[in-house]
Amino acid sequence: MPSLDFSLPHWAYWIGLIAFPLIAMILARRPRPRVAGFSLALGYFILVTGGMLGLHRFYLKNLFGLAFIPVFLIILYANVEGQRARTLFSDASNLVRVAERTLGRETERIAAAEADMPELRAAVESAEEGSFAKRRAERNLSRAEERIVTGRGRVAEAEADLASAGPQAASARDSMSFWNAVALRAFQVLLAAIALDAFLLPGIVRRANESLPGREGESGVEPAPGGTGGSGDKDDYDHVSAGWTGWLDRLSLYSGEFVSYWAIIAVFVYYFEVVSRYVFGSPTNWAHEAMYLMFGMQYLIAGAYAMLTESHVRVDILYAPLSRERKGWTDLFTSIFFFIFAFTLLFTSYKFALDANAVATGNGLVSDWARGEIGGLEMFGSWNFAQWTDPNIRWGEISFNEWEVPLWPMKWVMVIGGLTLALQGVSKLARDIRAIRGEA
Repeated sequence: MPSLDFSLPHWAYWIGLIAFPLIAMILARRPRPRVAGFSLALGYFILVTGGMLGLHRFYLKNLFGLAFIPVFLIILYANVEGQRARTLFSDASNLVRVAERTLGRETERIAAAEADMPELRAAVESAEEGSFAKRRAERNLSRAEERIVTGRGRVAEAEADLASAGPQAASARDSMSFWNAVALRAFQVLLAAIALDAFLLPGIVRRANESLPGREGESGVEPAPGGTGGSGDKDDYDHVSAGWTGWLDRLSLYSGEFVSYWAIIAVFVYYFEVVSRYVFGSPTNWAHEAMYLMFGMQYLIAGAYAMLTESHVRVDILYAPLSRERKGWTDLFTSIFFFIFAFTLLFTSYKFALDANAVATGNGLVSDWARGEIGGLEMFGSWNFAQWTDPNIRWGEISFNEWEVPLWPMKWVMVIGGLTLALQGVSKLARDIRAIRGEA
C-alpha cells in the first residue's frame, strides 16, 4: 500500500480558515430552490471526500454504493494484517541482528581466551606455591575458563535464536508483502470505481432528480435565510438591537457565524487523518495540532456571539421573573464584574501576543517592532515583499513539533476575542441603560 506523505502548508491552513467561512457565508445566503433536488456539485464534492466509501452513491439513493464498502473493509483488514506482519518482521529481524552480533563478538572472545590458555597454565605451574603470583595466575586462568564456558553458552543461544528467527523474519516479510499487495490491489479497484463514477455522475444525478416526486412543472426559489421567521423560535438576527449598538451586535453575530464554519473544516481534516492513518498507514504530524489550535481560536471569537444570543449557561431563578427595567438594573450592576474580566482578558492577551512576536528567533519587522527596536511607522515604511515570501523570515513564536506552525497569530486572536467581547459588553450596557430609561 503506498504511503501518503503530505504535510499541510502553513499558508494553506490560514487561507482555509479565512476563505472557507467567507465562501460558506455567501453560499448560505443564496436563494434556495423551492423544490429540493440533488446537486451535481455536491455529488462531486462527496465523491472527492468520501468516494472510497461510496458515499456519493448513497447521497443519490443508489444502492451500488454498497459495493464500495467490502473493498474498503478489505483494505482495512489487509492493513491490520500487514501491520501485524511488519511488527513480527521487525522483532525477528532485530533478534537476527542481535544473534549475529553476539556470534561475532563471542567467537572472537572464545578464540582469544583459548589462545591464552597455554600461557596461563604455564604461569600457574611456574609460580611459587602459596605466593601472590601463584594466586593471581590461578585467578587469571579461572577467569579465562569461565569466559570460554560463558561464551560458548552465548554462542549456542545465539545460534538457536538465529535458527528460529531467520525463518520467522522471512515468513513475516512474505506475509507483509502479500497483505501490502492485497491492500494496493483493493485500493486500485476503488480508484477505478471512483474514476468511473466521476464520468457517470452527471447521468446518475439527472436520473436521481427525475425520480423525485413533484419535480415536473415546479420552479422558483425561496428567499435566503436571515431575519425573523414565522415560528416562535427566536432567530439570531432578532438579538440585533436598533441604533448604533446594532453595529456592535452585527459584528458579534457575523464573527460567531464566521467561526462556526470552522467545525466543518474539522470534519474534513479528521476524516483525512483517519484515512491517511488506517488506509495508507501514514499518520499526519499536523492534523491534531491544527484542529486544537483552531478550536481554541473559535472558542475565543465566539464569546461575543454567545453573549449576544444569551447562550452562556446561567442560573436565572431570581433573574427570569424580573421586569425588563429591573433586569436592566441587575445587568448594570453585574456588568462591573464583566468588564473587569473583559478588559483583563484584553490587556493580558495583548501582552501575551506581543511577547509571542518578540521571541529571540523572530527576525522580521514585526518581531523588531514587538521588541521595541523600531517604531510602528518605521515597520510599515520598511515593509517589502520579502517579508511575506522569504521562508527564512519568522515573525514570532512557532510550535515545537515537526509542523512548526506559527503560534503568534493564535495569540493575537485572543486579543480579537477580548476586543469583540468588550464591545459586545458595551452594547449590552447601552441597551440596559435604555431599558432603565424605558426606551426599550
